[in-house]
Order: sequence, then structure tokens, then C-alpha cells
Amino acid sequence: MTVIDGTSRSIPATSTQPQPQQPSSGVDACTAAPKAHPRPAGKDSYTISEVVAFTGLTAHTLRWYERIGLMPHVDRSHTGQRRFSNRDLDWLVFVGKLRLTGMPVADMVRYAELLRVGESTFEERQELLESTRRDVITRIAELHDTLAVLDHKIEYYAGARRAPERHSA
Repeated sequence: MTVIDGTSRSIPATSTQPQPQQPSSGVDACTAAPKAHPRPAGKDSYTISEVVAFTGLTAHTLRWYERIGLMPHVDRSHTGQRRFSNRDLDWLVFVGKLRLTGMPVADMVRYAELLRVGESTFEERQELLESTRRDVITRIAELHDTLAVLDHKIEYYAGARRAPERHSA
């Protein structure tokens, strides 16, 4: 069982790695990272270059996320350098999933704003996610149809290549 945005979700049976259940703290947070954190809680202070290495995002993208309000407040060291936490890493994983859904950046920013407001925005956040889910289901159906066409063409060409072999024997 994992907790995403305060909601418990079952892990699919095909998952090979058990995910630890996060304790419910009443705080709305994204805590479903697919990988273990590089450092335990309390020692989770990452530089931007470490976050780049962990997430695959660029430093430019991380700064942009912060500038447009997609990243919650990122702590700073005494010298002003960004210091990211495990919670920030979890959020970036979630944002990556939202990006894969095709959710517009404006909707992601809106979701982040609603998240910062608190529990009173659960319904609006749910509506945003449900709308995105409907879009994903539609895209999956379109991709299944496209895959069927590709499979048909591949079978056609494979059959066309075998046909001359039958006549030559």
C-alpha cells in the first residue's frame, strides 16, 4: 500500500518491489516514490546536482519548476544554495507521472497551488486528477487501436515475405 496525495493506493500485483506503507500524518503529501530515497529522513538534504542525478531532470527544469510555482518552497542552505528533501524528491516523482499523463503544466501548477492551500481543496484536486485520468484512458484506447493496426501491418509484411518462399520450393 502506498500513499499518494493523502490517498492510500494498492500496489499492482505485478510489482516486484514491496513499497513501505507511509504513516498517515494528516498532512497532504506525495510520498509514493518508486525508488528508495538515497538518504534516510533527517539526513535528506540534497543539492541541486544530486537531485539532477537522482531524477534525471535538469537543473534548469528544477529552477523553472520552482519559479512557476510547481515546486513547493525549497529550503536554502546558509549560503543560499537550494537544499531538497526526500519529500521534494517524492513530489518530483509525482510531477513526472503527471507529465507522462499529458497533463498541461498550468493544471500541474494549479494542483500544486491547491495542495498548498490544504484539505479544503480535496474535491478540486480530485476533479483535476479524474479529468486527467479520463484523458489517459482515452489515450490508452487510442494507442491500443494504433497497436492493432501496426500488428496487422507487421503480420501482412511478414506473410508477404514468406509467400515467395512457398513458391520457390
